[in-house]
Amino acid sequence: MVSESTPAVSVEDRSAVVIGGSSGIGRAIALAFAEGGADVVATSRSENRVEQVTGELRERGATTTAVTCDVTDRESVEELCAVAEETLDTVDVLVNSAGSVAQSSVTEMSETEWDRDIAVDLTGVFRACQVFGRAMTEGSIVNISSMSAGQAREERPAYCAAKAGVEGLTRAAAADLGPEIRVNAVAPGFVKTEMAGPKLDDGSAFRETVDERTPMERVATPEEVAGSVVYLASDAASFTTGEVLTVDGGYDVSAQ
Repeated sequence: MVSESTPAVSVEDRSAVVIGGSSGIGRAIALAFAEGGADVVATSRSENRVEQVTGELRERGATTTAVTCDVTDRESVEELCAVAEETLDTVDVLVNSAGSVAQSSVTEMSETEWDRDIAVDLTGVFRACQVFGRAMTEGSIVNISSMSAGQAREERPAYCAAKAGVEGLTRAAAADLGPEIRVNAVAPGFVKTEMAGPKLDDGSAFRETVDERTPMERVATPEEVAGSVVYLASDAASFTTGEVLTVDGGYDVSAQ
C-alpha cells in the first residue's frame, strides 16, 4: 500500500497471529497488538498459557481464540492457520517468536539438543512462513532473531546457528514473498524474561557486566521489543523488507 501522507505506526484493525505468544517477548508482542486495536491469536504448545493470554487479549477488546501450536509439527501449524483465518477472517501479520535454547558446549551438546533448537528456532520459522505465506494475500511477517545470530555465545551453538539462519531466511523470504508480503526480523539483545533466568536479575554479576557494557546501562523489557515489532507490522514500515532491526540498547556497538 502506497500512501501520500506519512504512514502511521498503528496496527489498528489488523489481524495478527503470534506464535510463541503466551510468554516472554511473544506475550508482550501479542498484548501490544491488542492494545493497538488489532485482533490477535497468540499461541504456543502450552494449553494453560494459551488460555491465560487469550483471556488477557479479550480483556483488551481483541477478537481471539485459544489454539495451541507446535511449530515442529506441520499439521499443527496448518491447523493454526486454518483456525486463525476462521476466527480473524484474514491474517495480516504473522510473528514467529517460539524459542528453544539448549545450554551446552559444542563438544558436549547432544544431537537431540541440537536437533530440538534447530527444529523450533529455524525450521519452525520456515514452516510458519511457508504455511502462512501461502495463505496471506498481503501483510507483514516479523521473525524474532537475536543478537546471538552475529555474536559468539558460550554454550549456545545450536541457538546461535539457528538465529543466524533465521536472518538468512528472513531475507530470502522477503525476496520470494514481495511485494505483497513484507518479511523482517527483530534481533533483541538481553531481555529480562522467564527464559533468561536469574542471570539477568538485578545485582547478579552477569547483569552488572551487561549493564556496564551496554550504552543504555540496562537490559530491555519485553515491551520494548514489542514496540519494534509493532513498527515493522505497521504502515510506517511499508517500504521496509528483508531487514533485521537490532534492539539491544547499543550492546553490539560497544562490543566491537
